[in-house]
Formats: sequence, structure tokens, C-alpha cells
Amino acid sequence: MTDAPRGRPRHRPNAGNKKPPRQDAAPSAPGLAARMAAARLLAATIDARTPLDGLTDHEHGHPQFRALDMRDRGLVRAILATALRHRRTIDKLISRRLEKPLPANATALSHILHVAAAQILFLDVPDSAAVDLAVTHAKSDPRTVRFSGLVNGVLRALVRAKSAELPQALAETKDAPEWFVERLVAAYGEAEAGRILAAHRLESPVDFTVKSAPEKWAEAFGGIVLPTGTVRIEKLSGPVSELEGFTDGAWWVQDAAAALPARLFGDIAGKRVADLCAAPGGKTAQLALAGAKVTAVEASKNRLARLSANLERLALDAEKVNADLLDYQPAELFDAVLLDAPCSSTGTVRRHPDVLWTKSPADIAKLAGVQRKLLDGAVGLVKPGGTIVFSNCSLDPEEGEALVANFLDDHRGKVELDPIRADEAPGIGSFVTPEGYLRTTPAGLDLGNPAISGLDGFFAARFRRLA
Repeated sequence: MTDAPRGRPRHRPNAGNKKPPRQDAAPSAPGLAARMAAARLLAATIDARTPLDGLTDHEHGHPQFRALDMRDRGLVRAILATALRHRRTIDKLISRRLEKPLPANATALSHILHVAAAQILFLDVPDSAAVDLAVTHAKSDPRTVRFSGLVNGVLRALVRAKSAELPQALAETKDAPEWFVERLVAAYGEAEAGRILAAHRLESPVDFTVKSAPEKWAEAFGGIVLPTGTVRIEKLSGPVSELEGFTDGAWWVQDAAAALPARLFGDIAGKRVADLCAAPGGKTAQLALAGAKVTAVEASKNRLARLSANLERLALDAEKVNADLLDYQPAELFDAVLLDAPCSSTGTVRRHPDVLWTKSPADIAKLAGVQRKLLDGAVGLVKPGGTIVFSNCSLDPEEGEALVANFLDDHRGKVELDPIRADEAPGIGSFVTPEGYLRTTPAGLDLGNPAISGLDGFFAARFRRLA
């Protein structure tokens, strides 16, 4: 190993801390509780592969998160999203400041450094506050107290170097696990994979499906109307519930890509349509608004309750059924069925950057198997001649194109592909593949400004049940 350049911190314990304070001692420094919560939740995400949505839920989330006031909760969310979006870049810049890699079991130390580096490199937080609170945090934890000097040295070196080194580090780094990059390149090619990875580094805009008058709501929110009819704003300035029209049920939050599958049925007014795996209800609401007689099927009682509350706010009606799809036997077959299946969610990384660090290729294979079983079951719920739309928010062909190809092979004479046409709905033409599938990626929908461009990665295919 070569000698470390002068100024690089070495792994030396701090001799002055013979009796480290307890980690669970109440933090006294302003802002320390938020940083400690961020490091704890980052550990849960990276080490235990726990999704962030559950950890940062305001009612049922991690106790350390719920103990914070709303302003600090917002800071924790921003730190975590940033640390995950730029995990490889942060790792690269921290490693440059070390004489040798951190010990394999020094995960708590790594998370403290990543939380502070995310603030120093990407967030509007004073560098001195990020450094000082990280050092105080390290001193408060028996696992990291002997590394507090290293924390101080690494972060101060990072402050000095960020202007010169950050642009190059971003250019050289792919902020995703190697397995994901490899699968992305295999599916989309180097150039498109690079554009998708670049989009993942950006915060997602906020999309609304509106009941009517999209231009009016775009003006009210200071946003735009997308070619698909979705209203989009760059970011929220406060809680969604405080926006005009929320109480009146004039709209609901729904990514532009997620709003496309329900439009693939064409005119469904008066038809009986089942929305399978229906919660939280955005697609159920679309179908009901289009005049369908909707049955929303959901296996989770809690998620079904959330769907019911959403429909009540929107003043839209649907029959609600709490049932496992594979056990569900309706009294009468449906004219059409929508199956938006549970998946790896790799198409939602821009909004949920934890996905890449909580999922694996094994998860994709397992979920593809679940989707196939659900799709097989959905066939038996629709009348001969009826329509089935299958969709999910995965970028991986194993959950999309490959799954559908195998499904069609196994159901010859029972089901046929009903190819989606580019002219069926405004704005979808560029998303229709030569096979007649719908495929969106975060690199699609270029509007000239990266902050308001793109949409979730989504896959959809449409089938007709044969007589």
C-alpha cells in the first residue's frame, strides 16, 4: 500500500475518550437528533434492506424518526434521499480521504460519514454544522467514539476538495449497485442506461391526475400539462393536503406513467372492470371516473382501507373486495381486468432511491414468478372476448417483455396479444414498442429541463381472452 498523502486521517483512536457516552443518551446539540435518526435509518436501509417509506411514515415509522418535529423529519428525508441517490459518488470521495478502507464491521461509522457527506456535497447545509454534528455523533456512540478524529479529518478534507473533485466524481461514477447497472445496460444499451442513471440522480417532479380542466389546475399550481394530460409541477412547497382542490377531491397524485395503463381499455363507460391489487387506488379512480363499474380487489385490509379513504375524498365509487387474487371467485366474469402487479419497483428509483439498495436480482426473479401466477389467475376473471391489461413499475425485462412472451407461449389458443397502437391516446406514441407493448423509462419525456422531464419506468401489455 502506498503512503497516504499528507493530511489524510489515519485510523487512530481518540485517547481522550476513555468512557464514551451511551449512544441512547438524549442528544443535546441542535440538529443532532435529526442526524442521528438519518444515520440510523440509513443503516436500516443499507444493512437490513428496509424500505424507506415504512421507516419514515409519520404514524407508524421508526420511533427515532417520529420523535422529531416536522421540520427535522423533512431534513432527515432529504438527507436519506440524497445519500442514497449519490451513494457511490459519496463513497468514492470518502475513500480518497482514507489511508486504508474502513474496517468491514465499521458500518455505523460509514453511515455517519455518508450522512454528513450528503449534506456537505449536495444539500444547503453549512459545512461547519455538518462536520461538527458528525463528530459529536461519533463521540456519542461507543462503536465510533475512537474514530471521531477520523470523522473530523475526512469531512474537513471533503469540504476543502468538493468544488474541485465533485464534478469529476459524478462523471466517473454510476450511482447504483453493479448488478443493476449490468442489467440496465443489457436491456437498454450503454447510452440509454446512462440517461436512466443520470435521471435517477434527480428529485422527481410531482404529477397530478385531474378530474377535468387540466390547464386550470396547471395554472393554479404553477405547473404544466404534459402531452398525456397529466398536470406536473417541479416540487411541492408544502403538504399535498394543503393544496387547492384536495378537500374537494378535484385531483390525486399519480405519476404520469402510472396513469397510462388504465387508459389502454378505450371507452369503458358502463362496463364491469376489475382492478386487481388495487391499492392505493389511483387506477381505480381513473376507471371509475371513466364511467366503469369498478370492483377493486386488494389482499391487504390496511391498504384497502387506504383505497376506500382515497375514493371517499374523490367522491368516486367502486365495489371493494378484500381477497387474495388467486382465491377470488366473482359471481360474474368481468368485461375487462387491470392487473398492476407487485414488482421490484425499479422504475420508481427517482422517487424511491432506496429501491436499488433494498432489492436484488433474486428479488426480481421471485417477484416475476408472483406476477406470472397473478396474470395466469387474471385470465380466469374476464369474459371470452374481454380485455386484460397487465402492468408494473419495473424497468427489468424479466418482469415485463420476457414474462409476457412466456405467458403468451403458455396460453396459445386461450389468450392473444392485443397490440397497443401509438395513436390510441395523446402522448403515448413514443412509449409504444414495435411489439405493441408500452414501455416508459425515467429518461423518456424530455421537456428540455431535467427537473421537470422524465417519468417512472413502467411496462404494460394488453391481451384479449379468446372464446
